[in-house]
Amino acid sequence: MVQPDLSIIYDSEKLDDKGCNGSPDMIVEILSPASVKLDRWIKYRLYEEAGVKEYWIVDPVNESVEIHLLTDKQYTFKGVFTKSDTISVNILSNLELDLEQIFI
Repeated sequence: MVQPDLSIIYDSEKLDDKGCNGSPDMIVEILSPASVKLDRWIKYRLYEEAGVKEYWIVDPVNESVEIHLLTDKQYTFKGVFTKSDTISVNILSNLELDLEQIFI
């Protein structure tokens, strides 16, 4: 079992007193030197198998966000975005994040 840094559950029907039933819609992991292999390989594969629709890997040292989107039960790489970019949250239409405001 793994613990994500941030889980977003868009479907309120998945929530009960114990937490989330099923997979979160989106997970964000924040890299640290000790978690690189865990986040980039082990959790990546677990979240893909579990059907997490959107997986972000945030690298605070390099001020970047790597985005993976679930398509046909496999993640597709959307790209790596840096402090100068504005990115969209795929599962939430009309929500954009200015990374310059995140990486202050």
